[in-house]
Amino acid sequence: MESMTPSAGSSSMKEQSVGTKTVAASAAVVEQPRFSARETVLTMAGVLMVMLLASLDQTIVSTAMPHIIAELQGFDRYTWVSTAYLLASTVMVPIYGKLSDLVGRKPIFLFGVVIFLLGSALSGAAQSMNQLIAFRAFQGLGAGALLPIAMAIVGDLFTPRERGKWQGLTGAIWGLSSIIGPTLGGWITQNTSWRWVFYVNLPIGLVALLVLIFLMPALRGKNRQVSIDYLGAVLLVLGALPLLLGFSLAGNQYDWLSPQIIGLLTAAVVFLAAFLLYEAHLERRQGQPIIEPGLFKNSIFTVSTIVTVIFGMGLFGSVYFIPLFVQGVVGTTATNSGLILTPLMLTSVAGSVLSGQLVSRIGKYKWIAITGMAISVIGSYLLTRLDVHSTNTDVLIAMLVLGLGMGFGMSLYTLVVQNAMPLHKIGQATSAMVFFRQIGATVGLAAMGSIMTSAYQPAFNQALPALVKQMVPVRFLSAFNNPEILLSDDARQQMQHAAAAFGPRGQQVLAMILEAVKTGLAQGIHNVFVLSFALMVVALVAVFFLKEIKLRDRRRPQSQEAGQGEELPASEAGELVGLI
Repeated sequence: MESMTPSAGSSSMKEQSVGTKTVAASAAVVEQPRFSARETVLTMAGVLMVMLLASLDQTIVSTAMPHIIAELQGFDRYTWVSTAYLLASTVMVPIYGKLSDLVGRKPIFLFGVVIFLLGSALSGAAQSMNQLIAFRAFQGLGAGALLPIAMAIVGDLFTPRERGKWQGLTGAIWGLSSIIGPTLGGWITQNTSWRWVFYVNLPIGLVALLVLIFLMPALRGKNRQVSIDYLGAVLLVLGALPLLLGFSLAGNQYDWLSPQIIGLLTAAVVFLAAFLLYEAHLERRQGQPIIEPGLFKNSIFTVSTIVTVIFGMGLFGSVYFIPLFVQGVVGTTATNSGLILTPLMLTSVAGSVLSGQLVSRIGKYKWIAITGMAISVIGSYLLTRLDVHSTNTDVLIAMLVLGLGMGFGMSLYTLVVQNAMPLHKIGQATSAMVFFRQIGATVGLAAMGSIMTSAYQPAFNQALPALVKQMVPVRFLSAFNNPEILLSDDARQQMQHAAAAFGPRGQQVLAMILEAVKTGLAQGIHNVFVLSFALMVVALVAVFFLKEIKLRDRRRPQSQEAGQGEELPASEAGELVGLI
């Protein structure tokens, strides 16, 4: 036994020596960039131009809608111009993400840009409302490739630690577009035709397209068998489309318990269940499912997805109702409601850039995620304190705080997921995050809209003085069942004219009714903000379950980039084992 001790010790020392050499070799492997500085910079310039186009398109079009309706005569289909675009783009997101993993980022990204630009040209040339809706849906089919593939390209070009700076910049692009879009859309519609809202995409898009065609590297793995999941794609579309459509229409055009909504949501559950079962079956057979159920075995992906969905529900729902509160309750007039959100977007840009810089410098993300979510919780709490007596300053403070938290969280979780995934799964993981965030935003907005509507009517009736209820006919009061009268100058003038029929005290009675409308609206939006605050708190709790893997500042060996394994250097493997 004693004679064996030196031998064992010698063996142990040899293993340690080998392990040390392995770690050193792994650390030295990858310092050379895979792409030249020229390729990287020009590719990112093209990617950022495309992202700017996609984000500007949404805000510019919403500004031009009154002019479009006036010419094409389609008020009853007003919301469908945006809804068709949203539905088409959302359902395609995970499909494009998986395809980009299989056949490469470049062909899928270029395909998306071409479809987007062709859809822009067709939308600008539309001669009827139905044509415009159809062309916007076609444009959305291309737009679904832009954001997720752009984020995946960042993941391909840079190491996880370098990605923070660029992910922050991409988040800032979306914030800036929300500020520039309404102003640019207003200028275009006032000085030219509304058709240029779509045509303006073409020259910038063509420049970006040429840059990407000739200067963007292929960004594709080698020696990977391509097997496209056609059935999975069909099941996903058949499931996601009625889901989004049901939540978009519920509480607006149809009651929640109407046969139409129940039918849509039932179809969504059936097809999505079939999609999940088929994807799990395909994964067991070593196929290429669009969204691999196995992704959720990674706790970092699962927690990030949960946080992203809840954050999307709370954030986008509350942000949507801020302009309504400012115009309807505070009484501030604005030529475009999008401009009201400028302070929120400014701090969002600052938060996005700041979080990206911090992640890149420190190489860790968990405390940044917690800080950002805590700031969002504070911002949401400030929104819950708003009431019928609040001022513009009260709303401004809440927006500044919420925007800062929004900037911290918007692009951070994409970076976190990309760091935890092998390179050959970055496309589908990134697109899955975007897809679930869109689903969360749609569901949250629908739920909050229903909450506001259901709370408004009782609060309005309670705020009406008893004298008014006795004096004013029920038919006249029914005109105020919708608080949108506070936003329309024409509607107010019509009501003032109708109030004159009640004699000298007519205007006083109308003022009391409008005050009751304002009180009811304030209560309805307050309930929305309370739900948003609750969701943000849940998201904050969920963030604490996010495991942290130090962001790599070096690249994986080429064999891993080709998708032939995910062996980590010994030091990183040790970190992973410690976290499991």
